[in-house]
Amino acid sequence: MINIFSNSYYCLQSRIQSINNIVFCRYSEYEYDILTLNSPKLLGSRINSVSNSFDKANVGISPSNVVDGKNLSASKFDKKYKSTTHDQDVLKAKKYKSKLTKNRRSSSDDIRDVKILVSNSDDLLNNDSINKSDLKSRKVSSKSKKNKKLKFVESSNDSFKAITKGLDADQQVSTEKTIFLIKPLTVSELSFQLKVPAAEIITYLFLNRSISARINDLLDLDMVRTVSQHYGFSILKTSEKNNISDNLPKQFINSISTIQRPPLITILGHVDHGKTTLLDSILKTNLVNKENGGITQAISGYEITWKMDLKDYRLVFLDTPGHESFKSMRLRGAKVTDIVLLVIAVDDGLKPQTIEVINYISEMNLSCIVVFTKTDKLVGNTDSIKHSLSNYNLVPQEWGGKTPFVEVSARNGQNIDTLLSQICMMSETKKLLANSEDLASGMIIESYLDKKRGPIANVVVQNGTLKLGNAIISDHLIGKVKSLTNTSNDKINSSGPSSVVQVLGFTVVPQAGSFFRAFNTEVHAKAYIKESCTDYSNNKFNALIKSLNTRITSEININIKKLNLIIKADTQGSLEAILELLCSLSQSKVQINIVSANFGNISNADVELASATDALILAFNVSILSQISQFLKNANINFKIFNVIYDLFDYVKDKMLNLIEPEYDYVLTGSAVVKTVFKMNKGFVAGCLVNEGKLSKNSYIRVCRNGSCEYKGFITSLKHMKNDVDEVSVSTECGLMSDFELWQQSDIIEAYEVVTKRKTL
Repeated sequence: MINIFSNSYYCLQSRIQSINNIVFCRYSEYEYDILTLNSPKLLGSRINSVSNSFDKANVGISPSNVVDGKNLSASKFDKKYKSTTHDQDVLKAKKYKSKLTKNRRSSSDDIRDVKILVSNSDDLLNNDSINKSDLKSRKVSSKSKKNKKLKFVESSNDSFKAITKGLDADQQVSTEKTIFLIKPLTVSELSFQLKVPAAEIITYLFLNRSISARINDLLDLDMVRTVSQHYGFSILKTSEKNNISDNLPKQFINSISTIQRPPLITILGHVDHGKTTLLDSILKTNLVNKENGGITQAISGYEITWKMDLKDYRLVFLDTPGHESFKSMRLRGAKVTDIVLLVIAVDDGLKPQTIEVINYISEMNLSCIVVFTKTDKLVGNTDSIKHSLSNYNLVPQEWGGKTPFVEVSARNGQNIDTLLSQICMMSETKKLLANSEDLASGMIIESYLDKKRGPIANVVVQNGTLKLGNAIISDHLIGKVKSLTNTSNDKINSSGPSSVVQVLGFTVVPQAGSFFRAFNTEVHAKAYIKESCTDYSNNKFNALIKSLNTRITSEININIKKLNLIIKADTQGSLEAILELLCSLSQSKVQINIVSANFGNISNADVELASATDALILAFNVSILSQISQFLKNANINFKIFNVIYDLFDYVKDKMLNLIEPEYDYVLTGSAVVKTVFKMNKGFVAGCLVNEGKLSKNSYIRVCRNGSCEYKGFITSLKHMKNDVDEVSVSTECGLMSDFELWQQSDIIEAYEVVTKRKTL
């Protein structure tokens, strides 16, 4: 029975296979003719009438009515569904395919009960691997083209990324675990640098360092290093380098508008080395006696004309402060200078700010003349200073070097003419050129707010000519030049290269140390700012205030005290110097909190802010109006006015020290042993014998019993033979009382003198 069914099955299977082969051969030949367009009877020309049809099929439904299930009976104005010759031809091919399928089914009616498994992998019209757009080449819309183009670009970008990924792999390995450390960072900034969530860093600080930090709290350098190393990062130290070459005036080729400009000479050196006295001797002025505290606290410009070899030379001098806190002013002077006068007092030698200036000269490749001052006080010390300077590549010309050395005495005018002649010769050698027809560019060396006129900027024009009416920009600020004042305090209409002028016209006070550019119109100025797209949000004041406020150090500080300050200064440079000076104070015990820092006079808003925050107002070189002074007294606000930056620094330091709880040292002065204990009306008395040193009436004592301390406190009463005494010496009996009453025989009493420690920050 099984054999019969088996034979029947194989017979049916062979018959099915033969039928499929016949149909498939005919059908494949037909499909091939369609694809290769070998049969002119199958596909009519697209130019011919829509009446062309297949000769092997009569389709009952008109192809003009339906194409791919869409109604094509729309009006002639409906272009979206308007039939084409190609649409009709494709529809006929589909109908013919449907008819062939029906014929195939009808030819196998006698084997309906058997499942026929036919592979359609060779069916060209059903094959998904064939792009049907080759058969149906409709017009592709512009949107489709854009999508295809976009896909192609994305694919190309992916390929490029895959190629470059391998090329950059080595570089990524070498840099992914390294960060540069140049300043304290907030938790959020460190999180961005390390690519570690801020919450994770805060958790680490709390669990491992016992520090409760917030996301905007500042971490000092040691703490940043500790956190970075915890996450496997190595620290590379670097310094903030100023790209001076991008901002200095360019060297111009000789042309009609090219002129030889005067040199800018910056006087740099340590404090009290005679810089301003030297300038007084050059200018024939008396600037020193006009300075508060006898020190320079601002950068200022001066001009003179010096005649050498029958030629007049215009020389522009910049005087800079020498105190360590005015580093920013010295740096600004070094940025714009052509020649540096390195002033060194022969009776003092090389000092910290002298070394700072030498580093500027080396890093910026500046031309330098070393000026020895106060030679009338000390003779014969110059050779040792020259040897020290030679270690910094400042070798005198008489020793075979390139650096001119001039010994002067500013008080009696010795060798001043030699110094000026040396400056003129160096200026000729440098061939300083500028284009007077260009729009002005240069640096803002100082800025402040004048209560009557508004924002004022003292600028150095390095190239071009600054004119009244010019639009002027600095960083993101735009202004219009309304007034120009030269160093002689005269109003002028224009200022050429290598000139120091006072500019009125900015809407707000610009950043000192920033570069400026002039434009013919405000439209051009705004377009330049928009094109530059520079971020100026992180200015120096914000960085300095941030470094003072909410500082977190590597030490654990619990309940740290704070000193709230409101600072008002005359100029932006003075404010910078004050903030930098305060940054130098240690804040491990007392935290400075800058509530507000600005320039200008004290205002009502400052008084109200001080009252709300319990802040101390510090004013530097500013005046207080009578009504403001009365307002301060009525509000009971503490304020102080200073004219010398040293005094302000010492005052803040004393205020911080006063907030520190006193600390004591305990100095052992003697010891005694308790021989007996007896009761008095006022309490228990310990009868003692002093066996070492002495006991004083106000001594701090420790009561020891069997090696453990039973009591710490002060003696309240000390008697000898019923008499009150101030002290008892060795081998003397005495009776003493304190807040301790549980005396026992043989107790050891150690006496100490309490010495208050010197408070330190």
